[in-house]
Amino acid sequence: MILYLIELSQPGGLFMSFYFSFKRLLLGDELPTSAHSEERLSNAAALAVLSSDALSSVAYATEEILLVLVLAGSGALSLSLPIAFGIIVLLTIIILSYRQTIKAYPKGGGSYIVARENLGLYPGLVAGASLMIDYILTVTVSISAGTAALTSAIPQLQDISVGLCLLFVFLIMLANLRGVKESGQIFMIPTYSFIGCIFVLIFSGLFKQLTGQVHGSYPEITATHSLSLFLILKGFSQGCTALTGVEAISDGVLAFKQPEWKNARITLIYMGLVLGSMFLGITYLTQVYHVVPQAGQTVVSLLGRQVFGNGLVYFVLQVATLFVLMLAANTSFADFPRLCYFLARDGFLPRQLALLGDRLVYSNGIIFLSCLAAFLLILFKGNTNQIIPLYAVGVFTSFTLSQAGMVVHWFKEKSKGWQASAVMNGFGALVTFLVLGVIVMTKFLLGAWLIVVAIPLVVSFFLAVNRHYKYVSERLSIQEVAPRLYIFREKTEAVSHPAVVIVSQLHQGTLQALDYARSIADEIVAIHVDIGTTDREKLQQRWQELAGDISLVILDSPYRSLISPIIEFVKYFESRYPDALSTVIIPAFVTRNWWESLLHNQTSFFLKSALRAKKSRVVTTVRYYL
Repeated sequence: MILYLIELSQPGGLFMSFYFSFKRLLLGDELPTSAHSEERLSNAAALAVLSSDALSSVAYATEEILLVLVLAGSGALSLSLPIAFGIIVLLTIIILSYRQTIKAYPKGGGSYIVARENLGLYPGLVAGASLMIDYILTVTVSISAGTAALTSAIPQLQDISVGLCLLFVFLIMLANLRGVKESGQIFMIPTYSFIGCIFVLIFSGLFKQLTGQVHGSYPEITATHSLSLFLILKGFSQGCTALTGVEAISDGVLAFKQPEWKNARITLIYMGLVLGSMFLGITYLTQVYHVVPQAGQTVVSLLGRQVFGNGLVYFVLQVATLFVLMLAANTSFADFPRLCYFLARDGFLPRQLALLGDRLVYSNGIIFLSCLAAFLLILFKGNTNQIIPLYAVGVFTSFTLSQAGMVVHWFKEKSKGWQASAVMNGFGALVTFLVLGVIVMTKFLLGAWLIVVAIPLVVSFFLAVNRHYKYVSERLSIQEVAPRLYIFREKTEAVSHPAVVIVSQLHQGTLQALDYARSIADEIVAIHVDIGTTDREKLQQRWQELAGDISLVILDSPYRSLISPIIEFVKYFESRYPDALSTVIIPAFVTRNWWESLLHNQTSFFLKSALRAKKSRVVTTVRYYL
């Protein structure tokens, strides 16, 4: 068996070496935990990273309104501007409400946290599920809309649009895996280029109007639907896609430089002003230039052609739109992993999602989001108009629960000026609830029913995960274990069988592994890796009560790696006893069902692979069956 392990270690070592080298080439060097405070964003960078979703929505929000109104004929298209004004009023209410939330939760107050703390567990989980679904759809819509901007300018690419969508998802995932600061620097240029292009488009369009260069009228369009209140509300609900991503700044307060909450409130105002101006400007110009939606062409593309012609400026506009829509997905990449962290920390998602990666970002959450978005892009063939009906249900559900939670928060706290804050958040909750009703009513048969069904299913998944973790915690608990008395054995001059016991946590499985070590070894040391989350005093105290006869060595891991410090210590330990076979003992608990093991980190598997690559000859797993 020993020879067999040595034989396997060679390819394992080569593979792991290649993997880590390739990973470092793509993502850069590991960052220590101490650098976390340095990975913060300026207000300008935060606007690019956290607001790109909301700002980029002007590329398709007006179009979605027009696609509904055109059903009632060309005469109904003039209603797009009043609908846009209504959406701007709603935007103002939401921004003022979230400024209250940021002030009350200076460390980050997303819908999940606010709703759970103030309304209870189930409203909090509904808010979390709603927001998770909306973040996934944000990536899907942004990528598909960005690809549509590209294929509008270059129709020859339409046949490979799905492939382009998947490529763009991969590139954005890669940029985010490199870290917060780098993604902010990468995304600032495209975001501000798009803002600049849209304002050039608006001012150029207004200039041509004022100088009498705009002529013509809407083409005669036969109405297929009557102009009803339902149709107008449907247009309003479609246009509310412009408001997705507004909450991202409230979720990402800790991404700002100090003072975080003040900078977040300032950036939220800037975002609202820029978004409102661009949305109204685009909607107004579509009326001035009598733009009618066309298959294979976006409204911004049609408007750009009328204002700029088919020259260089038009292509710059389309390229800027493409890039900002690609980066709009970055709002989700910034906040979805953070939301998953909170849910995983509370035991409602797999704990792997709570781990910081090499570049101080939640890498597993970023990869998880990329896979889900890629699946939806393939499923809907990258068609924005098919995905839009699913959009906004989740975000307005989270809006409503968050604002309702803030009302309860103010009544509990009753700090200075709490009445005005409660009224503001209460009004926000009422308005967003009414809009949510409109969205569900008008989009239900078009696909919104999928989200209405999906939210309870996701909440059920949260609860199932939480039940499993509670069961594991109860089975592994040592709360009722009384302090043990051990007879300390005298150390012999010649150590014949040394052993190292890996201790991730002190639980029932660890105690059994220590008992096994006592039965086979005459020199035992236990090691624990602290990635910055260990309560050392508590661990040492409990260790003395339950395993005081065995030395416990706590290894620091400034780069949050569990494997590397263990490998280095085992190498050192084995070198102390070159004439003896050292045993590495790994405690591992075995779940009742194979799929439950997916909820755990698989550290023992990776550790055994690494030890095999380093030619450790005896590695033993002591299993504890749950």
